[in-house]
Amino acid sequence: MALYKSKNPALSTEVFTKAKRIDTSSEVMTINGTVNKAALLGLIVLSSSLITWNLYQETQDFLLLKPYVIGGSIAAFIVALVIIFINTTAPYLSPVYCGLEGLALGGLSAFMEAKFPGIVLQSVILTFGILFSLLTIYRLGIIKATENFKLIVASSTAGIAIYYIASLAGGVLGFQLPYIHDNSTGGIIFSLFVVVIASLNLVIDFDFIEKGAESKSPKYMEWYAAFGLMVTIIWLYLEILRLLAKSRSRK
Repeated sequence: MALYKSKNPALSTEVFTKAKRIDTSSEVMTINGTVNKAALLGLIVLSSSLITWNLYQETQDFLLLKPYVIGGSIAAFIVALVIIFINTTAPYLSPVYCGLEGLALGGLSAFMEAKFPGIVLQSVILTFGILFSLLTIYRLGIIKATENFKLIVASSTAGIAIYYIASLAGGVLGFQLPYIHDNSTGGIIFSLFVVVIASLNLVIDFDFIEKGAESKSPKYMEWYAAFGLMVTIIWLYLEILRLLAKSRSRK
């Protein structure tokens, strides 16, 4: 049976195996090292997001932020692909990725905050609340990333990704798929489902990071693993923001 691969291509079991084969340095990946680097990348996201956040507060013009939001998102996606396919670049490009994502998130968050006051703080609290709750549950052994668990989460995530891609294609071709953007009951249930799947992906990410440390992967893989974790956290934050926006717009 082929090795399971996470929805997050940055955190695959094969990545750690290949990294160990090509690097024989004495320094190895540790969980603490990965956590420290993930914290640093989180600070980079926060710092760069303040640039576009403050810009919107000064101008109240989202059109001025569009180049940052769209350009930052596209550039971050390109950088992420480079990191995924050439994981030795992670120590250098992971901060770049987070800086670009921060610019996009800051602008989008500022716009949503102006429209729905308090929504950003709520989204941040829920994101980190879910992160630390799942980490605690995982460390206590209450929830485990079994092969069946991984298969269910990966299949659901793949379905969501396909639906999102189809929605983007529909925007170009002139049709719109339901649920992603509308605030109907079905739309809210869909967003809640996506938040649940994004949250469960964190459990798989924890498992892959733990296995990377156990296999004594090279030190640079701490950056790679931290980058992969940030990808999931950013996705979870955006989905929670979308869910809360839908709920608020119904009032």
